[in-house]
Amino acid sequence: MHANFFFCNADKLFSGKLLNLAILSCRNQQLVVEFDKLPIILSFPELGCLHVYLNSNPVAAPVQFDFICLPIVNPRYKREFVEGPAKKRLGALTRSDLVLSGHDWNSLVVGKISPWLQLDSKIDHIRKNSEAAFKQEVQFSCHLGLPAILVPLKSGNIANLARCLNESLQSSYFQQQFWIQIPLISYKDQVDQQIAGQTETEDDQVIDDTWKWWHKFRTLCEAQKRLSVALELTANLPSEDVINRWLSEPVKCVVISTSLFLTNKRGYPVLSKAHQMLIHRLFKLEVQLILTGVDRHPDKGIHSYQQYIDHLWQTQLPADPITQFAKGYEDYLQSPLQPLMDNLESQTYEVFEKDPVKYSQYQKAVYLALLDKIKSEEKHTKEVVLMVVGAGRGPLVRCALSAAQQADRKIKKVYAVEKNPNAVVTLENMKDEMWGDQVDVISCDMRFWEAPEKADILVSELLGSFGDNELSPECLDGAQRFLKEDGISIPSKYTSYLAPLQSEKLHNEVRTLKEKDKPIETSFEMPYVVRLHNCQVLAEPLEVFTFYHPNRDEVVDNSRYKAMEYKISQDAVLHGFAGYFDAILYNNVTLSILPETHSPGMFSWFPIYFPVKIPTYLKKDDTVEIHLWRRCSQKNVWYEWAVTQPQVLPIHNPKGRSYTIGL
Repeated sequence: MHANFFFCNADKLFSGKLLNLAILSCRNQQLVVEFDKLPIILSFPELGCLHVYLNSNPVAAPVQFDFICLPIVNPRYKREFVEGPAKKRLGALTRSDLVLSGHDWNSLVVGKISPWLQLDSKIDHIRKNSEAAFKQEVQFSCHLGLPAILVPLKSGNIANLARCLNESLQSSYFQQQFWIQIPLISYKDQVDQQIAGQTETEDDQVIDDTWKWWHKFRTLCEAQKRLSVALELTANLPSEDVINRWLSEPVKCVVISTSLFLTNKRGYPVLSKAHQMLIHRLFKLEVQLILTGVDRHPDKGIHSYQQYIDHLWQTQLPADPITQFAKGYEDYLQSPLQPLMDNLESQTYEVFEKDPVKYSQYQKAVYLALLDKIKSEEKHTKEVVLMVVGAGRGPLVRCALSAAQQADRKIKKVYAVEKNPNAVVTLENMKDEMWGDQVDVISCDMRFWEAPEKADILVSELLGSFGDNELSPECLDGAQRFLKEDGISIPSKYTSYLAPLQSEKLHNEVRTLKEKDKPIETSFEMPYVVRLHNCQVLAEPLEVFTFYHPNRDEVVDNSRYKAMEYKISQDAVLHGFAGYFDAILYNNVTLSILPETHSPGMFSWFPIYFPVKIPTYLKKDDTVEIHLWRRCSQKNVWYEWAVTQPQVLPIHNPKGRSYTIGL
């Protein structure tokens, strides 16, 4: 497997009297295009036209690229639509679509807009001429069925370009992608002031933030899903915060110029350590790669660049267990489980039971609880009663029995309480085959069960991605009546956390979830469990709600309210909030999905995402204030949330109108 490559700047492919792709002559250069493996190799502009052969013989292909980026119209062909001597010039716009087959056009070629277009020029006739040429090129690319068009941004003056492109997005019958090419650092900021003969002053150090170009452009185009970023790497890299912000954007491909490559001792092209690290991070977004520029290592050949990038792909660090488990689920929105209302399926139980860390921690917690309940001098005379509420298919029962054996302590009886009748079938079979009379299986909702005796230890795994979002407080409050006064609850405490989040991808995913016959805001008024990937957390998570068990309050009230403030370190866009939790099972045994304290190797819980309806632009040093409520009724629990700084947004999910958790 290798990374996907585009070879860019075949600007002269359509120059001359080209009738087909069989032969392009000049300069004794020859490259092979191997179609059955989808590599593409084409020219650097300075080499002139090349021999290009279609060849199905793998042995004949010296390099393996996947696509080619080429101009839709010859870059030197400046049409005149408004005025000028060429206004009435006859002839074809560009070469015929018969040059390639339809399949090749829509699978092997990415179009490039002519570089001379100035759609935001202040000169009227230049702007209008550019508009007409842009429309003509986009229409022809749609006719060809090109999968994407590369559109460069050269400054923040892009309002009219955005209008023209958005017009195409609204009216086009063909669902074409637009890759907006943006440099990491603006062209102005790449210039060395001293080399340019200027003295660098404090005012010169003001950075022209190219991310603002992109944000302005995508906002004008209503953040269409068909818009994505072609990120152009520069010799100097911006700060870590700026890079992290770009990693939260829909980066589709990365443009790498040959001018960025250094030469190693053996004469081969290599990238600096900083560029290598950045490319490795971008690989995680499954980006395409576009190689562009002059061949600066002609003795090693063009293929040496491709081989080096492929080497970077092959030498990535192996994925950790969480990444391996979550493969394919990155940024995939899932509705949180409602185990009280719904009976889980066998496959869901199976996935959770594969987590070795969670059950190892539970076993350790039960082990310590048994040691505290039965001192070493009492181990031959004293026994404890242990209850597993929400036993599922029995993993916690197995943990408890293993912990007792490890601690050399006796458990008089284990009560496995489970409301799902299908899971009870598994429990009954395990009782018959493994556990015997030491375990009693109870098919009942824990809140309504009348226990024959009180328990010394109460064990449950009712935690959700936000701690309390699967109604652990309500369930355990109902079950604690059969826990002894000095009884131990595992878990004993859990806390939820919240942090502001930027992710256009998640926001667009929520936007596409609109259901027929339901208000448009419905999908934005419910939380989602999601493996956060293409996003940036904008500030450190803050504590939200904490619950303790057993709850000995005279009046048990699980409704909560919290207001939180976050300081923003750089310009960004607020698309919602990421939620996490950590839990103390017993003593110093913990579980956590909080990024800073995440339990190593644990994958049972992904974070939770609270979206906001209206993306909010944030400036550096802005304060984001959010209010979060946990509301309860006799039948339901739900969350309401509202942003009040820097912009006031409506309360999301008032009175649980879009989302509730059923009791």
